[in-house]
Amino acid sequence: MNIVGIIVEYNPLHNGHVHHFTEAKRLTRADAVIAVMSGDFLQRGEPALVDKWARAVMALRLGVDVVLELPVAYAAQPAEWFAYGAVALLDATGVTTHLCFGSEAGALTALRPLAERLAAEPQALQAAIAEELATGASYPAAYAAAAARTLGGDAAAARSLLEQPNNSLGLHYLIALRRLGSGIAPATVGRRAAGHGDVAPKDANIASATAVRRLIAGGGLAAAAPYLPPYTAEILAREFAASRGPVTWESLAAPLFHQLLLAAPEQLAALHEVTEGLEYRIKKTLPRLSQPTVAELLTQLKTKRYTHTKLQRMLLHILLQHSRELLAPEALAQGPGYLRVLGFSEAGQQLLKRMKQTARLPIITRAAELDHPQLTLDIRAAAAYANAMPQRQMDELLREYRQAPLRIEADCPGLGSLRLQ
Repeated sequence: MNIVGIIVEYNPLHNGHVHHFTEAKRLTRADAVIAVMSGDFLQRGEPALVDKWARAVMALRLGVDVVLELPVAYAAQPAEWFAYGAVALLDATGVTTHLCFGSEAGALTALRPLAERLAAEPQALQAAIAEELATGASYPAAYAAAAARTLGGDAAAARSLLEQPNNSLGLHYLIALRRLGSGIAPATVGRRAAGHGDVAPKDANIASATAVRRLIAGGGLAAAAPYLPPYTAEILAREFAASRGPVTWESLAAPLFHQLLLAAPEQLAALHEVTEGLEYRIKKTLPRLSQPTVAELLTQLKTKRYTHTKLQRMLLHILLQHSRELLAPEALAQGPGYLRVLGFSEAGQQLLKRMKQTARLPIITRAAELDHPQLTLDIRAAAAYANAMPQRQMDELLREYRQAPLRIEADCPGLGSLRLQ
């Protein structure tokens, strides 16, 4: 039985994701699909448009059989640790046979040998990254350049390949498989019609998630409808009507500025990704702001060295009070501590029964079932997210303690079929 794993954010789920899902099943001849999905905060250090439960519904409506949450300890991290955490979860299920990811390359031919070489020479790679960073390069640029140097040969071709974001993330998936000694077989689907960061559609039916969110912000759901499956638009409309979204960084401005204004520089420096004196740059920047918005803060903090994404992740770790020690490489290398189920289909229910026999991590369906530091971070992150919803509700603030996985019936895929277990 082939079980393909996919690693997703679905912010929101759009037609490009439908293509990836369909191709992943076709390429791997999969009988079932497990999705590892980021929770309420994402890899680029930003809040999701709607919460993880709504996005889990999107995944189930798409046809995913089991939705697992990627802990925020890994979800809001650079590519290396994001990939490692997600792949480790799939490997720990004991049932995943394949991993299929999107890439600009559309084939493993170029990526696989790079992963084999880089996984075998981690010290040389880290030394080269440090040298590139010392020149003032951003981390993504430094990684691409350092990887090309470490590989030798056609360094220009390697650098060009790795400067494309999905190729870079795919490379880290492949490296993670090797680090874990996993037997999961990789596959990749070429990105179609839209680039990862395209801010406007270039196709009549497929647009990047960034472009979709911009369309929603500027023209409402109707403007984004051509690029969304009908169920995504339906779910978003329901969430917006219930004042559970949209959530943006500006929704979190008040609690973020509270942290920034009260914390001393040394307190900021103790938090994850507040590096190289950024605590002092933050403190110097605050009085120069004309208005207390996250957008202006990011603009004022931005330099050639620090990407927008790096700064967003730093601010998120400050907001959520993620300590440097808790998210240190040594801690992250231990891997996730549990498999948290957000939702499943009827076929997924049978798959979960198998996983109970094969999984190497505890499978949890409620937050109260396990005491684990990573789960504590997830609970706090969900509360912070709920506190930023357009209308604050106690039920949402405390949802983590009562919400069981969502289930979708195979013969009735409408919204009404989703129920608590």
